[in-house]
Amino acid sequence: MRQAQHLALAALALSLTPAFAVAERNLVPTLDRSFDVCLDRPAEPVWMQEIPLRQAYQRVLVQDIYRAQNLERVVEIGNCDCATRFPSWDAAEAVFRESYASDERWEMLEASEGYNRRANAARPEARAICDAAGNW
Repeated sequence: MRQAQHLALAALALSLTPAFAVAERNLVPTLDRSFDVCLDRPAEPVWMQEIPLRQAYQRVLVQDIYRAQNLERVVEIGNCDCATRFPSWDAAEAVFRESYASDERWEMLEASEGYNRRANAARPEARAICDAAGNW
């Protein structure tokens, strides 16, 4: 009986393999960023775009700071216009430079986790505000 179950599972896996292969071939990676809302978002600072791969954690930290600040701001003022949701990167850059730029990698990773928790806490309320404004 057990052997029959294994054979049935193997047959099922083999029957699904072509579907997965076709789906994989249809994926086209791109670096182009397209948005459905707030099309005039400010671009990331050039230094972040050019950061070496081995230091990508620095870029991620600035992105996490930016996301947390912006979602918290939306909730704080109860407004989700594009300038509020996607302001310039200046404030996030300033926090990074003042508080984290000289930190070790592990310290930046811990800071990223903290900013992600903050952003995730603000997200449901921010989403409700932004949904109502059509900017989510």
